[in-house]
Formats: sequence, C-alpha cells, structure tokens
Amino acid sequence: MELLRGVLKAALIFLLYIQFGRAREISSSFGSERLALRLLRSSLGIRSKYWPIKAEPCTNWTGVRCQNGRVVGINLSGLRRTRFRRRNPSFAVDSLANFTLLESFEASGFLLNGSIPDWFGQRLTTLQKLDLRSCSLTGLIPSSLGNLSSLKVLILADNSLTGRISSTLGELSSLSVLNLSGNSLTGLMSNSFSSLVNLTVLDLSANFLSGSVPAYLGNLNRLKILNLSDNDFTASIPYQLSNLSQLVHLDLSKNAFDGVLPPALWSMSHLSVLDVSSNNLTGTLPKLGPNFNSTGAIFNLSNNLFYGYLSTSFKKFRIIDLSSNYFQGRVPDYGLSNVTLDTNCLLLSQSQRSFGDCALFYAQRSLIFVGAPEPTTSPLAKAESRNNKRVIFILAGTFGGLVFIVILALVLVLLLGKCGNNTGTQKGAVNEGAVQQGESSMPPKNPMLDSGMGESFSYEQVLHLTGNFADVNLIKHGHSGDLFRGIIDGEVSVVVKRVDLNLVKRESFMLQLELLSKASHARIVPLLGLCLENENENEKFLVYKYMPNRDLATCLHRVSGSDDKEQSLDWITRLKIAIGAAEGLYYLHDFSPPLVHRDVQASSILLDDKFEVRLGSLSEVTAQGDLNQSVIARLFRMSQSFDQKNPGSSPATCAYDVYCFGKVLLELVTGKLGISKTDDGSTREWIEQTLSYISINDKEQMTKIVDPSLIVDEDLLEEVWAMAIVARSCLNPKPFKRPPIGHVLKALENPLKIVREEYNSSSARLRTTSSRRSWSTAFFGSWRQSSSESATATASREVITASGFKQTGRVGSQGSGGNDHSSSHKRLSSEVFPEPLEIQEVEAGDAR
Repeated sequence: MELLRGVLKAALIFLLYIQFGRAREISSSFGSERLALRLLRSSLGIRSKYWPIKAEPCTNWTGVRCQNGRVVGINLSGLRRTRFRRRNPSFAVDSLANFTLLESFEASGFLLNGSIPDWFGQRLTTLQKLDLRSCSLTGLIPSSLGNLSSLKVLILADNSLTGRISSTLGELSSLSVLNLSGNSLTGLMSNSFSSLVNLTVLDLSANFLSGSVPAYLGNLNRLKILNLSDNDFTASIPYQLSNLSQLVHLDLSKNAFDGVLPPALWSMSHLSVLDVSSNNLTGTLPKLGPNFNSTGAIFNLSNNLFYGYLSTSFKKFRIIDLSSNYFQGRVPDYGLSNVTLDTNCLLLSQSQRSFGDCALFYAQRSLIFVGAPEPTTSPLAKAESRNNKRVIFILAGTFGGLVFIVILALVLVLLLGKCGNNTGTQKGAVNEGAVQQGESSMPPKNPMLDSGMGESFSYEQVLHLTGNFADVNLIKHGHSGDLFRGIIDGEVSVVVKRVDLNLVKRESFMLQLELLSKASHARIVPLLGLCLENENENEKFLVYKYMPNRDLATCLHRVSGSDDKEQSLDWITRLKIAIGAAEGLYYLHDFSPPLVHRDVQASSILLDDKFEVRLGSLSEVTAQGDLNQSVIARLFRMSQSFDQKNPGSSPATCAYDVYCFGKVLLELVTGKLGISKTDDGSTREWIEQTLSYISINDKEQMTKIVDPSLIVDEDLLEEVWAMAIVARSCLNPKPFKRPPIGHVLKALENPLKIVREEYNSSSARLRTTSSRRSWSTAFFGSWRQSSSESATATASREVITASGFKQTGRVGSQGSGGNDHSSSHKRLSSEVFPEPLEIQEVEAGDAR
C-alpha cells in the first residue's frame, strides 16, 4: 500500500512539473510575442489610439487576434500611422518573424512602400491568409512564397509589382483565392498553376500577361470566378473552360482573343456572368444549351466581329450586350428590350453601321449581306418632303425678295434725307444721346440663339451620334450630366454632353453657353454645336470636339509607349500641361468680374492629340461674387458694381481655383491621382504630409515625394522642385496669401528662377538692404498687394466683350475660332507679369 501511494505521489508530481513547464513555455512565448508586437507598433508607427502601449494587446489592440494567449492574426487595414511614420513609410515588419503561430496577416490599404521580404516564405510557415492589397508594393513576387504550404488566400492586388509570376506559386496546393490583379506583371501563365486544384477564385486582370490561355485551367473544377481581363492574351479561348462546372463569373474582356466563341460556354449550367467584350472574336453565335440557366445571365459580347442573325433565345437573358458587332437582318417582332444592339448592320434600327462598312465586312468573308440598314423614315418620304419644302422656299423667296427691295428703297430715301439734315451728329436716337464706343443700344442676345454656338443638331441626329446613348459609348457620368462619344459622318469624333437641368441650374447652363460662344479661346474646349429640341425640357445637349488623350486623370499613367505598354507622362509633357492649364485659368480670371471655374481637377484638364490643354467641366463657371445673384444680372451689369473686397475661401473666388490648381500640380509632381478630385479628411492629411517635404531651402527632402516613374536629370529635377514650391504657395490655407494665377503662370514658365542660386542671389548693385529680394521672394511676396493696385496696373489694357465682361487685352490670346496655341504665352506673360523691380534694375545695370 505504501509503495502504491509513493508511485501515485511521484506520478502526480511529474504531471504537475510537466504542466508547469508548459505554462512556463507558453508564458515565455507570449512574452516574446508581446515584445514583438511592441516592436511592430514602433516600426510601423501605429497610433496609440489603435494600439495603446499600456493595454493588453490580445484584448485591446485593434486588429490583433489571439488564441490561447498566442497571436494568430494581425490586421492593419484601417489603422493609421503617427505623423513621423507617415512621412517615412516603409515595409518595416521584421518582428512578424517572431509570431510562430501566425495564421493571417492583412494590411489592405495600409501603405508599406517597398517589396515583399523574401523571408516571408521562410519564417511565416503557418500563414493561411496574406492580404497586401493596395499597399504600394514594388518589385517582384518572391519565389519563397511557394513554401507557405498552409496558405489558402493570397491577395496582392492593386500594387506596382513587376516581372513574371513565380512558378513556385503553383506549389500552394491549399490555395483557394489567388488575386494578383492591378499590377504590372508580364510573361506567360505558368504551367505550375495546374496544381492549384483547390482554387475557387483566380483574378489576374489588369496586368500585361501575354500568350495564350492554358487549357489546363479547365481542370481546376472548383473555380467559381475566373478573371483574365485587360491583359495581352492572344489566340483562341480554350474550349476546356466549359469543363468548369461550378464557374459563375468568367471575364476575358479587353484582350486580343480571336476565333470563335466556344459553343460549350452557352451550355454551362451555373454561368451567370460572361464578359468577352473588346476582343477579335468572330463567327455566329451558337444556340443555348438545354442546361443553361439564361434567365438571370448577364452576357457582354460587344466590340467584337460577330455576325449573322439574331436568335429568339436572346429574349431569355437578363441582359445581353451585342453592340459594335456585325449582326444583320431584322430585329424579331417581339422586341429585345434586354438586348443592346447599337452599331450593327440591322434593318429598320437606329444607330447602326453604314452600308459600306457592313457590305465590306461581309464581302471580305465571302458572306451574304441582306442589305443596308433602313432608317426609320424612308428615303422616298424624305425626298418628297424635301421637294415640297423646296417649292415653298422658292415661292417665299420670290415674294420676300420683292418686299425686301421695296423696304430697302424706302430706307435709303430716309437715310439720305437724314444725312442731309443732320450732318456731324453722333449715332443714336436724338432723345437718347450719343452711344459711346463699344456700347450698343440693342438688348443682349439670348446665348441659346446666338450664331456662335456652331451647328444646330436635331434630337434624332444626337441619338444617331451616340448610338441611342448606348452604354458602350458612355465616357463617364459628370456632375451635370452624362458624356457620350459619337462620330459625325463616320470620321469626326465628338463628345455629346447630355445636360440634366435637374442637376445643374438653368442659369449656370446659360452662363456656360455664353462663355463658350462669346469667349472662345485656345484653352477652352471647342464647342461644335448644341441641341435644344428634346421633348424633355430638362435635357439639353452640347456637342464638343473629342480630345484623343481624354483628360489628365486618364492619361497621367495611361499612355501607350513605343512598346505598346502603358507608361507615365514624361516631365516635359507634365510641365507643358501645367502651363496650359494655368493659361486657361488666367484667361477666365482676367475677365472683369473674374470668371471662376470652380471645378479645377485632373479630369477637367482635357488633352488633345498633342497634349495641348483644353479646359472642360464648365458647368460650374460663375462670376466671382455672390452665388445667389441672377446670372443674367452678373453677365450684363457694369464692372464697377462688382465688389471684390474679400474672396475668402468661397468656391466662387479665384483663390479657390488657385487652391484646386495647387492640388493638380501636386498630382503632376507626385504622380498620385485623385488628390484634386476629393477634399476629405484623408486627402487633406496627405496634402499636409506631402507639403512638409517641400522647402525652398532643401531639395533633397522633396525627392521623397517625387513620382518614382519620372526619370529626370539634375536640371529637370530642379524644375520638379520649383513646381512643388509653386504648388505649396497655391495651397496656402489662407486664401488672401495665395498668388494670383498670373503669377503662377509666370513661375511655371520660368521654374529655374525660383530655385537656382544665380537667379536668387542679391546683386552687388542692390545697395540697400530693404531692396534685396530674390525673384522667388518677389513671387511669393509681390502678390500680397491690394487688388486695387492690380486693377490700376491693367486698366489701360481693358476691352469690353460682347457679353458685358471686361477682359484685359493679350497678344494672340483669343482667336476667332479658338484655335490659337500656346506659342504666344511666353511673350504675353512677360508683358502682363513683368519681373520684380529689383530684377529689372539688375538686368538694366548689366546692360549698361
């Protein structure tokens, strides 16, 4: 008995020892991980609001998830850094290696600014989810990630990753979600992906992948979402994709696929979204298979080379887009309200291709073409109508001509009598007094009826131009209406703006028309015509010239280079755009009262084929002053009644335009889009952080914010530095301290004068200390003079426009057709904005 007691006691002591050892080990491990969390908090600069230093991490730190006292998950999404770390963001996460049980690391939207460390795949072997979406990642995808055998979710989307996709990713046999979209990955799809049999989501869209799509994808039978859009894939679509019995969403759009669409795709029972638009697919469309659940399906087959006749089975789809193909014949009698059919070869339908285009397409393929698309009104009816009108016009013209001759004779008799009796009198009525030069006794014209509006379009013409406002022609949704692309006579590209007067005041629309008709300028988007005939009184249509390079927001990082790849705009082009936009704003601000654009942003700066600037988004333009006043009153009142005492920070002031233009300049310097579009808290915080790097005394700090895609030498870097300094002055929080746009234009034309010492140094000829100012000092100080001084300086150059605004005269600044280019801006700006007096004295002394 004693022996048994002794054995039991020894066993109990042994168990207690083991348990104590485990507890001690857990405590030791947690202590190590607690220290690692503190190190991570410090290296990333997480604010104490989210990770309070004295609180328990597992229960009080946002995004930290623990299990049995060990850290198993870290989520940085939505967390914010301290100000110091925001200025110096980096991929400083070395302490993650201490979390030996870490299952997930998520940092979506948290800027890490760097490349993925190679040790991720060597130390984080327990990781099951890695989400680094939108983290500003660069470099290659490390091959070591293939060692993460437990990984189920890998998301690296919307970064700047380059190179080929590592074949080692094919070793991640447990992977369920792989999303590498929105990067700059190149090359072919690796054959190793055939091992990813557990994939349910594969998204490789918006990269530069090329070659053919491998047939082995058809063996990944658990796939539900496959997105390969917006790449450079060629050849035909593999028919093996129809083996994916669970596939719900298939997107192969914006590639260069050719050949026919595999008929088996129409028989997939679960497929609800198919997008193969913008390829070179051809052939006729097959009939739907018996297993296809088409009632809820959305198919987009637009912008291809499909032909043949329409099938009645299309009625069963929820939505199907067949536009911009070559389908022929008649639309079925029952109609296809769920089908988009614009830009085809259909009979008795609007917005179709020309007969010549359709006939040529079918002839090149030795196919039979049934005939030309017939307009809603037959040609015979139109011819008869024209003949009837011609007879009426002849009779009216004959009668009108006789009446005109009689009236003209009477007028001549009266004028000759008056000239003989009132020699030397001023023009105008006797009781009204003389009419001064530049004035008119006629009332102002209605801008809607003015001949300066260009061509008058009918509503039917507008429908034809835009393909009945088809979605495929939609450019974007503007804040005052939608913009559609159209083609006139099959050659001239235009933009049709459908103005919704429910979104914009009728007075603002009138002012926009007045500006476009009376104040045409090389920096204002050309207006070709308008349509006011719509039955809906709240819809008006403006037809503009199409800008091939769209706008700054679209092309800053989206320009096709010589290798057909997308690249960023070079610095010379960016500076050219900045100067052009400043010229456009100066043109508006130079009116009296000044015209305020109120919507200055990257998307408002339109660019033609030579990247010449045309200001758009003019629906918000207003005269500086009271926004509640009648626009007509503002248009035609005398300039001296305008009160310009304190513009403040109102969006109806020139200072507001300058502030918004400063954000555009920051976009050009940093390459970060979207800054000029928004004004929320995060944007203001980013601007504040970025401006802290800009100093006229320190160029090196500025290099931390320059767009990394810019390749500039030392001289060009100084110009970038100068533009950054100008941007900072425009973004002064106090409106009265912002420079007028004229000084901004002058500075952009002469950027080196702001930063180079030889321009800024005081000359020995400047004897008095009070007059020692550099050019840049003068730039930042000279505009603090009162507006009355500025008005006095330019009063001698003012002319009155037809609309009642005053505008200072400028050499070559305004042509009759608005076709002047920027060749004159260097000459005119030196006249309107002369060098500071001190600089003129130095130059005069040098001349002597």
